[in-house]
Amino acid sequence: MADESVLPEHVRRNRVRWNAEARNYVAGGERAWARQEPTWGIWRVPESELSVLPKRLAGKTGIELGCGTAYVSAWLARRGVRVVGIDASPAQLATARRLQRVHGLEFPLIEADAERVPCSDRAFDLAISEYGASLWADPDRWVAEASRILKPGGELIFLVNSPLFVLCVPAEDGVAAERLLRPAFDMRRIEWPGDPGVEFHLAHGDWIRVLRRNGFEIEDLIEVRPPESAATSYEYVTLEWARKWPSEEIWRARRR
Repeated sequence: MADESVLPEHVRRNRVRWNAEARNYVAGGERAWARQEPTWGIWRVPESELSVLPKRLAGKTGIELGCGTAYVSAWLARRGVRVVGIDASPAQLATARRLQRVHGLEFPLIEADAERVPCSDRAFDLAISEYGASLWADPDRWVAEASRILKPGGELIFLVNSPLFVLCVPAEDGVAAERLLRPAFDMRRIEWPGDPGVEFHLAHGDWIRVLRRNGFEIEDLIEVRPPESAATSYEYVTLEWARKWPSEEIWRARRR
């Protein structure tokens, strides 16, 4: 990890946050590692319903940006991807390394933040982030890094909260309402009361611009609708809300 004194303030804050929160994600990481079929987002929608992953993965090189407990990396490794996971939180990576031993699955895990990836240019066929860098890193910086480390034709896949959801969550934190509660413009950086972390949320137009500016062509935007039987442990959105409007979305882009 880089010298803390030279890291941006939001990177330092998010590292502290996730070191403190890591213990609360151990059980979830264990469950996710044990799943044979990937499930995505807080509603755990199966891969068979969303088709997030490319069809041909065996032999590809991949990187998970902000891997946490590295369950996405584990899913990729089982499908033949030579995968690397990076995360800024040593506590999260400790859980990931333990689960590697439990499941007998080995791949590199690197302590680093996604705004400064310690990997060579054009090293990967696939970069993926599920509420990792895509939520906790500056989009201008982590998307530029993803562009740098992807080969021409390489794929970027990331899952985030939808802008509509963010607009409907009270500024003082709480459950998503059925009306707009914050301005759509300038919502980029969000800090919730009582939470030491810093999140980044972009409107669709801003995502399009940052992706295209960094050499990506957008291939798909999946607005996730959870099934009627879905459940989540997160209290900031109800199933009724998420069945009416997307609380999560998945972007797919390809490096030119």
